[in-house]
Amino acid sequence: MQKNPVNKKEAEQLKDAEKKYQAYIEKRNELNDLAKAIREERDMINDSRKDLKKQADVLKKERDELVTKMKHHKEIRNKLQEEAKKLIESKRRKKGEVFKNLPLRLEELKADVQMLEYRQETVPMSAGEENDLIEKIREKKEEFNKTKKQMEKQIQVEIEITDKDNAIDEIFKKADEQHDLVQKYYKENQQKHEKYIKLVNELSVSISESNKKHEQYLELRDEAQKVHEKAFEMRSRIISIRGERRKRRDEAKKAIQDQNIKARKAVMDKDKLEKIADKSVESLKKGEKISL
Repeated sequence: MQKNPVNKKEAEQLKDAEKKYQAYIEKRNELNDLAKAIREERDMINDSRKDLKKQADVLKKERDELVTKMKHHKEIRNKLQEEAKKLIESKRRKKGEVFKNLPLRLEELKADVQMLEYRQETVPMSAGEENDLIEKIREKKEEFNKTKKQMEKQIQVEIEITDKDNAIDEIFKKADEQHDLVQKYYKENQQKHEKYIKLVNELSVSISESNKKHEQYLELRDEAQKVHEKAFEMRSRIISIRGERRKRRDEAKKAIQDQNIKARKAVMDKDKLEKIADKSVESLKKGEKISL
């Protein structure tokens, strides 16, 4: 007895739909798991970035404190140097021009060289500006050496060591001490600044990586949603096919039940029995179950 071609085709369609539905479910779950893993990676990067931000804030605060200290000692140093120059100028005026004031000129050149060197060491400038400053320092040193030689040749010139000389030396000594502190805090500040910039760069990379992970997460989540919708559509199709099959089975069952009732009523009617028998044979050919 052959199976109804319609039922066979419908069974194949149902089997194919169930297979596709299962494949969609597995694909959706796979995408959701992958999206979850990407999201966790993104969250880990964000947590790490918070730690980097805290470290950067601490370094920035320490760097700014060092800059404040450096500026403070730089201001004291500059005031001391200005005070020394005033004393030198005052001493030169008192000496007059009889002996050309070579010792005082030498002290002045020394102060100029120191100030220029201090400026070279602590003030940011372009390569061109630094070359010009180096040339000025060279010229000042050359003038300093010439003046020193002239002073040594002038045996007649006696430099009287006064209280002002001692004061000038003491001021320069203090200025040097302040300059050492300026350099100390400047170097420490540079070290902190370099570490801070490194952390800022790491933060930038971290933010970029986090954004990429977030985009991947959104793409995977959207793709999983699309697959889920396909699975839902396939599930609806399966339900529809099963419903149609159940409906036909119910209708066939009812038809057979009605036929049985009619057969029982017409059991004494030979013609009707033959007709019922013929119909039963047809039902059997279709693969349906009958009962009397």
